[in-house]
Amino acid sequence: MINASSLKTLRFETLASTQEYCKEKRGEKENLFVVAKSQPMGKGTKGRSFSSEKGGLYLSMLLYPENFLAENAFLVMARSAVAVCKTLEGLGISPTIKWPNDIHVRGKKICGILIENQLQGKFLSSLIVGVGLNINNPLPPELSSIATSVCLELGEEVDILEVEEGFRTAFFSPFSFVEYTARLGYLGEKVTLAFEGKTEEATLLSVNERGGLIAYMGGEKREFYAGEVTLRGWKA
Repeated sequence: MINASSLKTLRFETLASTQEYCKEKRGEKENLFVVAKSQPMGKGTKGRSFSSEKGGLYLSMLLYPENFLAENAFLVMARSAVAVCKTLEGLGISPTIKWPNDIHVRGKKICGILIENQLQGKFLSSLIVGVGLNINNPLPPELSSIATSVCLELGEEVDILEVEEGFRTAFFSPFSFVEYTARLGYLGEKVTLAFEGKTEEATLLSVNERGGLIAYMGGEKREFYAGEVTLRGWKA
């Protein structure tokens, strides 16, 4: 996609949002790797805020891929999720991917990924990969049942820079989509899908390279996309 050596790295103590910063720099046509120690206006999917206190890894990459078809855009998300997983696995943590863009450990969110693409015809003219990974940062008490961090999982703080380098190396390493599906959570399990103002029980079968979630529901296979449906774990 992009040679890691061509990235310009920018570091900030505080930046409102690494993602928004990259958007502002799109016109300069320079591949960027932007890191902030904290970001008061961290951005998640669907416009949600993302808690970004000091101690986490908050980064965005602005990339200009050549001849990258827009129909293959989900492969960027898949590559990013696998890179986070490999980074955590290198620390002795066993993560799973919650389709389409969250990384969980023991059922709790440890990382969110946000991909924002810019199109030119049938190709991606630029893309921004945003990653927010909980490492040593404190988590609000109200999130204790649904979120975790590297520090909480290991019982000790780790070097954030080493985690960052681990992610960068993994992201720019050779990638196969099988690495994504092998780490998917809920495969073959009963889940709840929320869509069209209702919830339905389903069995998660797979995710395809376009990002479509394949589920068995109502006696048939159906395909859903992230903008159409929300995946929830099953609670009996």
